[in-house]
Amino acid sequence: MMDKLKPLREKIDAIDAQILDLLNQRARVAEAVGHVKAETNAPVFRPEREAQVLRSVAECNPGPLASSDLQTIFREVMSACRALEKRVTVAYLGPAGTFSEQAVYEQFGHAVEGVPCVSIDEVFRAAEAGTADFGVVPIENSTEGVINRTLDLLLQTTLSISGEVAIRIHHNLMTASGSMNGVTRICAHSQALAQCQGWLTLHFPEIERIAVASNAEAARLAMSDPCMAAIASEIAAQTYHLQVVHAHIEDDPHNRTRFAIVGRLHTLPSGADQTSIVLSVANEAGAVYKLLAPLAKHDVSMTRFESRPARMGTWEYYFYVDIEGHANDAKVAAALTELKQNAAFFKLLGSYPLSL
Repeated sequence: MMDKLKPLREKIDAIDAQILDLLNQRARVAEAVGHVKAETNAPVFRPEREAQVLRSVAECNPGPLASSDLQTIFREVMSACRALEKRVTVAYLGPAGTFSEQAVYEQFGHAVEGVPCVSIDEVFRAAEAGTADFGVVPIENSTEGVINRTLDLLLQTTLSISGEVAIRIHHNLMTASGSMNGVTRICAHSQALAQCQGWLTLHFPEIERIAVASNAEAARLAMSDPCMAAIASEIAAQTYHLQVVHAHIEDDPHNRTRFAIVGRLHTLPSGADQTSIVLSVANEAGAVYKLLAPLAKHDVSMTRFESRPARMGTWEYYFYVDIEGHANDAKVAAALTELKQNAAFFKLLGSYPLSL
């Protein structure tokens, strides 16, 4: 066997040397790009450009590697090269080990500086104040629906949405001992408790459930309290030295959460984009139907429609709408112009590449 493996391993070593040389060639070109950007004060992170690269990887991939695996590799390559220009700082709902932190790495790669925040409000404040270049905030869960606080803050903020990322959410029950013996409380974020309520009612109906700021915070608390179990990610279990007692306890095995990337960057068209807006209309019969008519008129598809009670002004509801295409696309621009004219309130939240 060794006689057969030796020439194959030598071939792999030679290929690895070529890959190493090519990666450093790419890095040197990225440094040159950084110098050009510095002359015009252009942003380091261009989500539309990175989305185009990752789509091209999938389209040109002949196999046998899976396109998703290659995209992960290329995302990290771009992240490392981007860091040669400037290490991007990204605020997220902390502490370390949250799904929000996972979303940061899914979008930006690992060559970034994470800024954990105690609340979604703090994530927005960090990006608004400039202590972080971007913020990552949960916007919608496939089981529990929209994150209302995020929608309210998107209405108020001066930031724009410059990207989105959707990740699979697997919840795990964990303790410091690896056993549920003596556990009297199970803590997690309220969303996680809701996403696992069926499983918890079936297996531990007698144990008190406590909502905390985040799942990672629950893991941190369980680390030092033998009477407490936490619901959190496998990364949180590793970070806080906990043992998983039961894995994947979410009621919906296809549970996913969508995160928005917010910042001061206005993203250019990537070729496969989405635009998010907020609208309001006067409280009269047929008002919403009339308001949205320009979308059909200009052949623009609406992919999401949510309503939130108005907390300001004289209207009853704000409507959060996602549509296909970029605000710079001709038909989308025409539809948005008419929407502005018909709406009592209009705000463009941002145009950004669709998540891969």
